[in-house]
Parts: sequence; C-alpha cells; structure tokens
Amino acid sequence: MERRRSKRKIVRLDAEIISGSMMYTGFIDNLSVNGMYMRTFPAQTSIDVSPGTIFEMKLQHVLGETLNLNCRVLWSYKNPPHSLTYSIGMEIINPPQEYKTFIETLQ
Repeated sequence: MERRRSKRKIVRLDAEIISGSMMYTGFIDNLSVNGMYMRTFPAQTSIDVSPGTIFEMKLQHVLGETLNLNCRVLWSYKNPPHSLTYSIGMEIINPPQEYKTFIETLQ
C-alpha cells in the first residue's frame, strides 16, 4: 500500500543538511512536493537523524541555484559496511513556492 501523498521524481541533486554548527553533504535520490530521500556522504562524526529531528536543507537546483528548506526526519538508517553514510527519508515542512515550482519543472 502506497503511503506517499505525492508522486516521487527520480533525481540526482547535491544537498547539505545543517544542524546547529554541523553540516553534512550528500545527494537527493528522489523527491516530491512533500518529501525527499537523501543519502549522505561519509562523515567523520555521527549524525543525529532520529525521527522528528529538524534540519535546514540546502538543495542545489539543476540551474545552480540553492533552495533552502526545513525538513523533518521521518526515518533513517546507517548504510553498511562502515556505517559512515546514512539514508534519510524527510518531510518538507511548509514547502516554499519556489520549491513547488522547481518540482513542476522536473520531468
């Protein structure tokens, strides 16, 4: 049974999540108006990505622009073999119009 409210679009976009003074980079594999799936690049320090955690997200638009979003972690897990990367499912909190417009332009 499909739990998503919106159809996902497959992408490969650079992104950063920011929590306090910590920044983690990665990429977005898929997204929709209401959510996204991100995989982080290996990090030296552990990331608190427990459900409910809120991050600032900086998403690199395909045209070189940066979209700033507030996101809430819905689920996450560490990726083997070294558990230095994470897979994170996030909800976008109050998506701004510029983000909605960006989603509409994706194929």
